[in-house]
Amino acid sequence: MKAFVAAVIGGIGLIPGAVLGGYFIGMIEVMITAYGNSMIRDAVVYIILIVILLVRPAGLLGNSQTEKV
Repeated sequence: MKAFVAAVIGGIGLIPGAVLGGYFIGMIEVMITAYGNSMIRDAVVYIILIVILLVRPAGLLGNSQTEKV
Protein backbone atom coordinates (compact mmCIF):
# COMPACT_ATOMS: atom_id res chain seq x y z
CA MET A 1 0.00 0.00 0.00
CA LYS A 2 2.88 2.38 0.70
CA ALA A 3 4.18 1.92 -2.85
CA PHE A 4 0.84 3.14 -4.17
CA VAL A 5 0.94 6.16 -1.85
CA ALA A 6 4.50 6.93 -2.98
CA ALA A 7 3.46 6.72 -6.65
CA VAL A 8 0.47 8.99 -6.07
CA ILE A 9 2.53 11.56 -4.18
CA GLY A 10 5.23 11.62 -6.86
CA GLY A 11 2.89 11.43 -9.84
CA ILE A 12 1.16 8.44 -11.39
CA GLY A 13 3.05 7.00 -14.35
CA LEU A 14 6.35 8.75 -13.65
CA ILE A 15 9.31 6.68 -12.47
CA PRO A 16 11.19 9.70 -11.03
CA GLY A 17 7.99 10.75 -9.29
CA ALA A 18 7.57 7.32 -7.68
CA VAL A 19 11.19 7.40 -6.52
CA LEU A 20 10.77 10.91 -5.10
CA GLY A 21 7.53 9.86 -3.40
CA GLY A 22 9.23 6.78 -1.90
CA TYR A 23 12.09 8.84 -0.49
CA PHE A 24 9.63 11.42 0.82
CA ILE A 25 7.46 8.79 2.54
CA GLY A 26 10.52 7.07 4.00
CA MET A 27 11.96 10.30 5.40
CA ILE A 28 8.63 11.29 6.94
CA GLU A 29 8.20 7.88 8.59
CA VAL A 30 11.75 7.93 9.99
CA MET A 31 11.34 11.46 11.37
CA ILE A 32 8.00 10.62 13.00
CA THR A 33 9.40 7.44 14.54
CA ALA A 34 12.53 9.20 15.79
CA TYR A 35 10.87 12.33 17.20
CA GLY A 36 7.43 11.19 18.16
CA ASN A 37 5.04 8.34 18.48
CA SER A 38 5.53 5.58 15.92
CA MET A 39 1.88 4.55 16.25
CA ILE A 40 0.71 7.59 14.27
CA ARG A 41 3.14 7.37 11.34
CA ASP A 42 0.60 5.82 8.95
CA ALA A 43 -1.97 8.46 9.82
CA VAL A 44 0.53 11.25 9.20
CA VAL A 45 1.52 9.75 5.84
CA TYR A 46 -2.12 9.60 4.72
CA ILE A 47 -2.78 13.15 5.94
CA ILE A 48 0.20 14.35 3.89
CA LEU A 49 -1.17 12.39 0.91
CA ILE A 50 -4.54 14.11 1.22
CA VAL A 51 -2.96 17.56 1.51
CA ILE A 52 -0.74 17.01 -1.54
CA LEU A 53 -3.67 15.74 -3.60
CA LEU A 54 -5.74 18.77 -2.60
CA VAL A 55 -2.96 21.15 -3.65
CA ARG A 56 -1.60 19.25 -6.68
CA PRO A 57 -4.03 16.54 -7.86
CA ALA A 58 -1.51 15.12 -10.37
CA GLY A 59 1.19 14.61 -7.72
CA LEU A 60 4.39 16.53 -7.08
CA LEU A 61 5.95 15.91 -10.50
CA GLY A 62 2.77 15.27 -12.48
CA ASN A 63 1.48 17.66 -15.11
CA SER A 64 -2.02 18.97 -14.78
CA GLN A 65 -3.92 18.13 -17.94
CA THR A 66 -6.89 20.06 -19.18
CA GLU A 67 -9.63 17.87 -20.56
CA LYS A 68 -11.20 18.90 -23.84
CA VAL A 69 -14.87 18.22 -24.12
